[in-house]
Order: sequence, then C-alpha cells, then structure tokens
Amino acid sequence: MITPIITILLLCSPLGLAAIISKLRNKPLDIKKYAFWGLSIAFLFFSLGHFAKTQGMVEMLPTWVPFRLNIIYLTGIMEILIAITLFIPKYQSVAAKAALIVFILFFPANIYSALNSIGLGGHQWGPIYLLIRGPLQLLLIGWTYFLCIRGNNQVNFAV
Repeated sequence: MITPIITILLLCSPLGLAAIISKLRNKPLDIKKYAFWGLSIAFLFFSLGHFAKTQGMVEMLPTWVPFRLNIIYLTGIMEILIAITLFIPKYQSVAAKAALIVFILFFPANIYSALNSIGLGGHQWGPIYLLIRGPLQLLLIGWTYFLCIRGNNQVNFAV
C-alpha cells in the first residue's frame, strides 16, 4: 500500500522544496512550474509499472479487452511522453490536459482491478482499496486542473 504514498511524495516534493527555498530567499514562488515538475515525476513513476510490472498491469484490464499487452506498453510510452512534455514550457498546457484525460480514462481500470482484487499497488486488497485510490485520483485530477491548467503562476513570500 506504499504506492499512493510514493505518488503523493513525488507529486508534492518539487513544489514543497521550491516553497521552502522561495521562503528562505524571500523570492516569489512559481507554483505552476513546480506543480508541472511534480506531475511529470509522478507520470514517470506511473510509467514504470507498465514496463517493470507488465503482467500485473495486463491483469488490470478485463480479459475481453483485445491486445492487452500492447495497450500496457503503449500507455506506458504515452505516460513517458506526457512526463517529458510536462517539463517543456511550450507544451506544458497540452501535456497537463492529456494527463487529466488519462486520469479520467484510466480510472475504470483501477475500479475493475480493486473490485476483482487483481493487479498492483493495493488493488489486491479488493474494493476497500477504492477508499484510498478514489481520493488519490481526485487529488491527481485536482492538482492537474487547479495547479497546472488553471493555476496562478506565483506566490510572493517577501515580507
């Protein structure tokens, strides 16, 4: 059940560290920049499962879905591409919108996995895992929308 904790740490660490440094230096904090960085690092983490735990990822899809293995590899590559583009200012907005779509479209696979106690990252716990995964998914969606897509650029800590 450590996966949600790792996800939250990876997501929040760049912004948290930047906030501390910004406060110590009395400089404005570029929230959006570091929110993008955290989301990018989280997406790199998500993509690892597609290649390191491929069979568990395949099991997260119903058996009636064709080309499950290919889908897992392709979505892993897609997550890497999203992660890379989240670091490139010119493409960050598009990448954040793609991330938001991924969070919404992939959530049914998490529900299926939890209801059937299969897959990775806590899904084996069964439906109770949704009590953790549901709020985590809302956090990811909220972070992406409010901090990356809509977010204000700076907070000034100067006194």
